[in-house]
Amino acid sequence: MHLDLNLLVALDALLDERSVGAAADRLHLSQPAMSRTLGRIRRATGDAILVRSGRVMLTTPYAEQIRDEVHQLVVRAQTIFTADRDLDPATVDRTFTLLCNDVLAGALVPRLTAYLAAAAPGVNLRVLGETATSVDELRRGNADIRLSDETVHPADVRSTTVMTDHLVAVSRRVLAVDGTLAGFTALPHVVVSRRGRRRDRVDDLLEARGAGRRVVLTVPTLAMALQAVTAAGLITVVPAKLAGDQLGPALRTHPLPVPTPEIPAVLAWHTRHDRDGAHRWLRAAIGEILTSAE
Repeated sequence: MHLDLNLLVALDALLDERSVGAAADRLHLSQPAMSRTLGRIRRATGDAILVRSGRVMLTTPYAEQIRDEVHQLVVRAQTIFTADRDLDPATVDRTFTLLCNDVLAGALVPRLTAYLAAAAPGVNLRVLGETATSVDELRRGNADIRLSDETVHPADVRSTTVMTDHLVAVSRRVLAVDGTLAGFTALPHVVVSRRGRRRDRVDDLLEARGAGRRVVLTVPTLAMALQAVTAAGLITVVPAKLAGDQLGPALRTHPLPVPTPEIPAVLAWHTRHDRDGAHRWLRAAIGEILTSAE
């Protein structure tokens, strides 16, 4: 019997995505190519694997039976073929996908890009914003590394805290900020939220002290918030170290009038990359760059 491990990889993607198109995107194949691969899998297994039901595809009972076993086989095969060995970053030819929020991206990406250009010119980056299913993106192979402030992850996701930060308020230099709780809450605020939420952890801290603030603007990126602070005399709250390089000369920072917990920057990846030399090297590089921001 002539075995093709690529069929196992394709089968794992098909069983996970339950869609020929989504599996093709995940493996960077055309949809016709994935359809042909599904045909080969059907001939090899003697089972339809996926059957159409209206607008969706459903897995067969046999496909559900082998789903977990197929995934474990693919993970073990990837581990074998990425065995630990000396790595020369200059020889790596690979694209990595990072998931991170706007503030982390602003602090990391410029420095990481310059570092890669010098040390690993064959490495390319894709940077995506966080989604509600970011952990699933790691599992599906759609992202290699996730950076966030979340410290709790499923058993199949590894993580490490690479730095901690603290919150500060940002205003125009000419704006009078007296540093008191009353003075802080009296100013109009802009909140950074990619989902358009008007409330964040600052509101919880204020509420615990019987105070509240007036949020007049919500924007999806730090850059937009800082532009609004500069133009309209608003105030915003940002991580001090991560946002520091993004503040223009017209802006200044102030301590918050209430104690705030440290904010971690947590690097997470799927366990299948534990022994991947290039992946480990990139994780270490990201950690060094963010640590230097402290």
